[in-house]
Amino acid sequence: MEEHENSRCENCIIRQINSFKALKKEELKQMSVHKETRKVKKGEILFKEGERLSGVYCVRSGISKLSKLSDNGKDQIVKLAGKGEVLGQRSLITSEQTNLSATALEDMDVCYIPKNHIQESLMQNPVFTNTVLKRMASELKTANHTIVNMAQKSVRQRLAKGLLYLDDSFGTDEDGFLYLQLSRSNLADIVGTATELLIRTLTKLKKEGAVSISGKRIKLEDKKLLYAIAEGI
Repeated sequence: MEEHENSRCENCIIRQINSFKALKKEELKQMSVHKETRKVKKGEILFKEGERLSGVYCVRSGISKLSKLSDNGKDQIVKLAGKGEVLGQRSLITSEQTNLSATALEDMDVCYIPKNHIQESLMQNPVFTNTVLKRMASELKTANHTIVNMAQKSVRQRLAKGLLYLDDSFGTDEDGFLYLQLSRSNLADIVGTATELLIRTLTKLKKEGAVSISGKRIKLEDKKLLYAIAEGI
């Protein structure tokens, strides 16, 4: 089947918000020839921690969670990756095993690009190489910030910050509820706490008027209060 014009890497609007923006048109055309488009169902695993990736995933639509398994067997969600994100960029630089797992939180459309069709660009296009390294450095900085938050902030602070992150990153639906409807278990994995404590803390925020709840849906009613809680003011 002939590839649709808008699905080609050189024409894809998604590349404007990730590392691929630094690639030349001919490099993008070469990638497009070898990429594979995939539909990923909610709950499906893109890759598991400990795998050796032979390529990267470019997210065209949908959201996935990037998580790490702790020593006690509990998942810690490190990041939520949505439209335009490139998953598995470390595989372009190193052949080490992945340190995270990626799981779809909703149905996704992704493009899988074998790394051997990108590595030549890494060698010959210094602007692209620099962009990839800067993106990885930014993600490392975010990870370090998360570690500090986990160590120094309370569950209440981390939950307030997590709710604001979901609002800022993915917005709200037509009714004003957070667009991304996470299970309480997944929300606890973002905050870094037990599900039971997450539920109790969320209930307290509801009583204070910071949020309202309808089933699994959450609406931020008082962002100023949530900001104050997150910053420990």
